[in-house]
Amino acid sequence: MGRSGRKAVVDMLPRLRDEWRLDFVVVNGENATGGMGLSGAHAKVLLDAGADCLTLGDHAFDQKDMLQFIENEPRILRPLNYAKGAPGRGHRVFQDRRGRKVLVAQALGQVFMKRAFDDPFSAMDQVLRAHPLGGAVQAALVDIHCEATSEKMGMGHFCDGRASVVVGTHTHVPTGDAQILPGGTAFQSDAGMCGDYNSVIGMEKSEPMRRFVTGMPKGRFTPALEEATLSGLLIETDDKTGKAMALRMIRQGGRLEQAGP
Repeated sequence: MGRSGRKAVVDMLPRLRDEWRLDFVVVNGENATGGMGLSGAHAKVLLDAGADCLTLGDHAFDQKDMLQFIENEPRILRPLNYAKGAPGRGHRVFQDRRGRKVLVAQALGQVFMKRAFDDPFSAMDQVLRAHPLGGAVQAALVDIHCEATSEKMGMGHFCDGRASVVVGTHTHVPTGDAQILPGGTAFQSDAGMCGDYNSVIGMEKSEPMRRFVTGMPKGRFTPALEEATLSGLLIETDDKTGKAMALRMIRQGGRLEQAGP
């Protein structure tokens, strides 16, 4: 989320990759540029910091250069169900640092979203059927980008046993429901924001609070710029089945780490 979140990833991710021996890292870059989308320049910053894949979301093309940039950068994914004519792709099979095949796919939810996107469940079903876990791929990560926790949970259970992990993004607040579902899929409703939590979902507090209190805007939303907390989810998978063996919520630096688990 904004400059603060980018700095947290750049400062912490290289160290965490080495210390935790991470094989594959996915970063949701949806709000990395001024809180609205992702520019090509900032995408390069996150990839150079150690991200293997960047996912987007409903603000995928707020930064107009991403319309062209995504066509030439296969490590960036936009949602599967964004629009029929959207550039880029909504899923891809990558290779991790040990040569294993890793599917990453993202879908946008429909509940409470500003526009009616295509059905995320049928779109995700098609991708997972074509890439069976433990067969065509050794691991599979699903990013479900939506407002409603119920829809995120629905996607988790829909993918249970067919994906290594289903993790929600978009609402900027880390949820306390990290778990391994009965079929072996790790799940968390929202991985949380990499950004300044002394804010209103990453935005400097005064303007959002003014609008809540008065119902009237006075200025633009601007990202909060104090120290960021890096939030996320760490998953260990079985090499043969691709199912989750262990998972842990991540909080590094900033206000959330100070508060403790």
